[in-house]
Amino acid sequence: MYFLTGWPRRLLCPLRSDEEPFHIQPSSQRLYFALLSETQLSVWFSRPSVLIVSYIESAKAAAQFGFYQKAEWKPDNSMIAVATARGYILLFDVLGGGDDKYLYEPVYPKGSPRVKVTPGYKEEQCAPALSLEMKKPVDLEAPITSLHSLQEDLLVCTADGYLHVLHWDGLGSNGRRAICLTTIPFSLDLHSARAGPSLDLEGVFIRCMEYCVTLDGFAVVLSDGRLGFITPLSNTITADQLQGVWAADVSDGTCVAVNNKYRLMAFGCASGAVLVYMIDTATGSMQLSHKLELTPKHYPDIYNKTGAVTLIRWSPDCSVAMVTWECGGLSLWSVFGAHLICTLGEDFTHRSDGTKKEPLKISCMSWGAEGYHLWAEAAAAPQPCLQAGILQFHFIKSALTVNPCTSNQEQVLLHGEDRLYLTCGDPTQIHSSPDAHRPHTHLTLLGHKHWHVVQIHSTYLESNWPIRFAAIDTAGQCMAVAGRRGFAHYSLYTRKWKLFGNITQEQNMMVTGGLAWWNDFVVVACYNFIDQQEQLRLYQRSSNLDNAFASVSRLQSDTLLLNVFRDMVILFRADCSICLYGVQRRSDSPAASVELLQEVSMSRYIPHPALVVSVTLTSVRTETGITLKAPQQACMAESIMLNLAGQLIMLQRDRSGPQVREKEAPAVNRKLLPFCPPVVLAQCVENVWTTCRSNKKKRHLLEALWLSCGEAGMKVWLPLFPRDHRKPHSFLSRRIMLPFHLNIYPLAVLFEDALVLGATNETVPYDGLQGAAEPLEALFPYCTVERTSQIYLHHILRQLLVRNLGEQALMLAQSCAALPYFPHVMELMVHVVLEEEATSREPIPDPLLPTVAKFITEFPLFLQTIVHCARKTEYALWNYLFAAVGNPKDLFEECLMAQDLDTAASYLIILQNMEVPAVSRQHATLLFNTALEQGKWDLCRHMIRFLKAIGSGEMETPPPTPTTQEPSSTGGFEFFRNRSISLSQSADSVSTGKFNLQKTFSMPTGASAKGRDADCAENMYIDMMLWRHARHLLEQVRLRDLGCFSAQLGFELIGWLCRERNRVARVDDFVSALKRLHKDFLWPFPVSPAGGVSSPLKNGRCRSVLSARLLKSQSADSLLNSDMDTAPPQAPPTSHTWMDGLEQRTKDTDAASSAASNQHSPQTHDAFLSLLTNKVEEYSVGSATDLTETSSVVDGDWTMVDENSSTLSLSQAELEHISMELANKGPHKSQVQLRYLLHVFLEAGCLEWCVVIGLILRDAGVIKQVISFLDNPEVPGETVQSVRTGLLAVDAWASADCLGYRPFLSLIQPQLQRLLDAAPEQVQPEAFQPAGQSAKPGGPEGPGATAAPRPEDGRGPAAPLGLALPPLEPAGGFARPPTEDRPPEQAEEQSEEEGAYDCTLS
Repeated sequence: MYFLTGWPRRLLCPLRSDEEPFHIQPSSQRLYFALLSETQLSVWFSRPSVLIVSYIESAKAAAQFGFYQKAEWKPDNSMIAVATARGYILLFDVLGGGDDKYLYEPVYPKGSPRVKVTPGYKEEQCAPALSLEMKKPVDLEAPITSLHSLQEDLLVCTADGYLHVLHWDGLGSNGRRAICLTTIPFSLDLHSARAGPSLDLEGVFIRCMEYCVTLDGFAVVLSDGRLGFITPLSNTITADQLQGVWAADVSDGTCVAVNNKYRLMAFGCASGAVLVYMIDTATGSMQLSHKLELTPKHYPDIYNKTGAVTLIRWSPDCSVAMVTWECGGLSLWSVFGAHLICTLGEDFTHRSDGTKKEPLKISCMSWGAEGYHLWAEAAAAPQPCLQAGILQFHFIKSALTVNPCTSNQEQVLLHGEDRLYLTCGDPTQIHSSPDAHRPHTHLTLLGHKHWHVVQIHSTYLESNWPIRFAAIDTAGQCMAVAGRRGFAHYSLYTRKWKLFGNITQEQNMMVTGGLAWWNDFVVVACYNFIDQQEQLRLYQRSSNLDNAFASVSRLQSDTLLLNVFRDMVILFRADCSICLYGVQRRSDSPAASVELLQEVSMSRYIPHPALVVSVTLTSVRTETGITLKAPQQACMAESIMLNLAGQLIMLQRDRSGPQVREKEAPAVNRKLLPFCPPVVLAQCVENVWTTCRSNKKKRHLLEALWLSCGEAGMKVWLPLFPRDHRKPHSFLSRRIMLPFHLNIYPLAVLFEDALVLGATNETVPYDGLQGAAEPLEALFPYCTVERTSQIYLHHILRQLLVRNLGEQALMLAQSCAALPYFPHVMELMVHVVLEEEATSREPIPDPLLPTVAKFITEFPLFLQTIVHCARKTEYALWNYLFAAVGNPKDLFEECLMAQDLDTAASYLIILQNMEVPAVSRQHATLLFNTALEQGKWDLCRHMIRFLKAIGSGEMETPPPTPTTQEPSSTGGFEFFRNRSISLSQSADSVSTGKFNLQKTFSMPTGASAKGRDADCAENMYIDMMLWRHARHLLEQVRLRDLGCFSAQLGFELIGWLCRERNRVARVDDFVSALKRLHKDFLWPFPVSPAGGVSSPLKNGRCRSVLSARLLKSQSADSLLNSDMDTAPPQAPPTSHTWMDGLEQRTKDTDAASSAASNQHSPQTHDAFLSLLTNKVEEYSVGSATDLTETSSVVDGDWTMVDENSSTLSLSQAELEHISMELANKGPHKSQVQLRYLLHVFLEAGCLEWCVVIGLILRDAGVIKQVISFLDNPEVPGETVQSVRTGLLAVDAWASADCLGYRPFLSLIQPQLQRLLDAAPEQVQPEAFQPAGQSAKPGGPEGPGATAAPRPEDGRGPAAPLGLALPPLEPAGGFARPPTEDRPPEQAEEQSEEEGAYDCTLS
């Protein structure tokens, strides 16, 4: 409504004076302000805020009359009356103010475009030059207590109990009358007032009095604190024609202010409260409407220490009241008691360091023009160092206060004296959708708290300040403002203002009834000064602002209010009639045509036209209209809503007469139906919202009527629909009024989104100027206005459930279930009801919580809602909650059945607090197993922590369970992020030729590493579950899941596999295992080439040429030198490079980015693996360093082949083979995973699995290695037998079903033959060479044992690598680079000896 903004401005008086002003009195239009000090009368102008004239009383006159006390303006600003301490009334004539004399003139620099266009036209409102002249004083012979101006009379109350009526002009004998207060009869209402004068008024006088035009009477506060209202029974104020009523049971009144628009009288009391009274029209008695008081809830320190109310001031538009107390401070309330601002709390009373500030005491205050400023005078400076002065507080206000036609729109529009604030959505959405029925996209309005601030055009503002009306169109893209004369409009599309091109046209019209937008037209109700008549005008937005482009209709009477509903304009006129106009575009011109449709006289029901706050057309109807048979009627204008001084009155169309079918009646002379007599819908209404849109899915919300009712919050008049087209119950009303409270002041309603938009004052404390000359305004924090919004749906659902309208609540909730905050709505509803009922001191006869719980079960988010609500509620209320909604154990099991593990985890926290540890462990185990099965690793980690906490007694702080799972790539082995495997040991251990297979792991979040030394039963319990899951995965041949499981939970896979080597880590069926791996790792089955005979692998031509080329390139390749000739101390970083490469697989990168991290492109790598006779497969079998070390070779190869493409021509068959090899490879990600698993199984000695992975990778080196291991006596016989049987089974399957494996099987034929013809004698243990051993203390080799040449083999960059390539080597074998003085066979033997180790597998 009204919001404080910025800092107050301090006005300093240019005249030196020791006297402080203590009284401010505005003129009727608030353009001038009279300020009184003890012997001085000053007149100030409002804009600019400058002193115009000051009258200083002589010492002799001051001694005769006494000091000045009060002042009052004559309504036409021509005189000022001043009351003095000795009972004199001094009258001053205000002279001057002509058109040509100004105190200040604007001076523009030379060449400025601002030159006077029209002669005699005043371009700016400059302060006029005035003078004051004192007339003959009037002596009333008693101290004056109150002064009030009527049209022709001045009312003066004196302390001797008299009421004096003075005529402004003739102050002779007939110019004054005196009425004694004791002669006025007072009673509790007008019916019992005939009993004669009251006897208890002896010695009582009127302390404060104010006249109310719309009530035609005086609100008075008597000297004994009683409150009254005096009514003149005739037009003249004479003693025998006055009558008074009391307010019962009040005796501490201090001051009064009347609200003419709402017919309210606000009385300040010594208790600090403001009592707002209305006059009951039936009995004439004073009835308490509501109270304005600070609540202990929001102001616990000060609410009862404010002292008496000293001043109350209603704003010029009568929508808010400002109150101040003896202790100081300012507080702002809306007309029906919604509290907006108070300076007695928060940053207003405390500095940023926490010290208290004394509130500023206000001696006098007054609203400025249109309520944009509050002029206030500080009583006495709280500290002597403060400089005194007049303070001007700045306000911005809602456009609804003066122009209520914006109430059917969904934007918030506020206006200050020179700028507009609007809620800014995304303009692109509005551009893209048609203007009339655009898709509803208001959620963008809620994303940010910023305003779109539009500065009003300075040229328009200078000559037409203050802005009186503002309006915005439905799309929120066009605004219009109207000031003293004319109007201007602004478009967000173009970011430009449009002003009248002809200044005379602007100055000859004054907007009287307000502004509104209809499609692209501005609708204006204005007064034309030239024709001296009221007009309705429509100006198109796109054309120039000129009367030539306007469509003008003459009106019979002054317009007070205007509104637009679809294609109709509704006007409320000063003769209390309502006119409906139809508007449509002309086909022949861009203008619009207007025709009068209907006139409705309301003079019987409206006592005074100024009492009508708003008028609007709606499609809302009561019983007579709502029928599902004719939904098209919902779009028609059905009823008029009239806010009459806070009473909402509804006039419906009268359908009781004979109805004419719409088809039969011709469109031209179709007569609109008359209206029924009015019905009062609600009291204390400040604003009304309704929409003209319709939406079948959300009929409840769109056909409802929304009311803002001050301190009573909001009300909604909701339609009730029969379900599924059933016949409605005869006893069930068709609409229901539901009240609900909000924490914000509502400024707009988003109908479909079930949201209320508002604004709130925020403060920024400022302590920058502490010290000697701290200015007065620095006492206040800097004020800003922020946008707010609030959900109201839970209030309505709850109200419907209270009234046993569960079916309606269900229909309403289902229509809104798609809203993003619907789960929050449900939570709020449970939470509010639970807090109320569980903390109630008296037993509740009919509790609502079970009904709410039953209601929520209708929605899928029931389980989630309950647990979220419980976890946000204190533990003491849980028993009450679960008594209504069900046992948490049952709800937990329901979550498990519904596979909603995160919600189940939240229930576990509840169970942990409500049940014994055994129960929570049992449920935690269930959840842990399910989470393991589903691969919810994040939850698994929390569950491990939770189970440990149960065991070790850490139950005081339950672990927080996430409501949503953290995004983690379950396909990746992120094991390497948080542990370090000693894949290659440091150089100082090179001498040891043997080593054990025990690995060292450091796992920060490991499941079973932590607490292992403690050997507590809980860890054993968790380990058992982890082992069981690993066994389960291995039994089902889910190697990929096993890898994820190990990596995510830090499971010691190698140690476990060592234990299970001869149990579950066996392969029963090699063929099905191979098929399962193909499926899990998305690895394609190999395809056999069509021309198998002419394969390049067989003829060897391609191989030899390529090898020669490649080896040349290798010698010159710097990458090769740095990688191949590394010394052992440089080895660990190499292995980490590989791990870093592995980490990349968690990011879904494309091939190129993988290439960047792994130093090679996977495609090129794959292509040349086969070309170079599968070189890498023996070069580094499953090694921890293979990918980096071979990649350098491959990079070099690729560039060389590219450069020499002219000399190296490949045949068609060779190209086909290369492409086939590419097709037979799986994703790079899967290859990395399989290599890792191969490394793990080799370390654990699970040889059967190594064979299966070797087969899928088609890595002959692996098979060769494994078969060489099988000769070792420590390898059990059944393993040898299993490998033998498995390979034979694969061979048979390949021959029958998968011929693509045949080339590879023929490649490893020698090894298979060796396995079948294995000699009985065994090799020595030292010769058992696992090429997969990556953590060998010899250096960087990794599992391949020869991933890089040893230092003694390297002979510098130009070592003749691989020149002795054996011509008859099988395609799978990769020639290792031999040393110069040793044949390849010896080098291989040597490497095997270095890699030998004890096979005591632990």
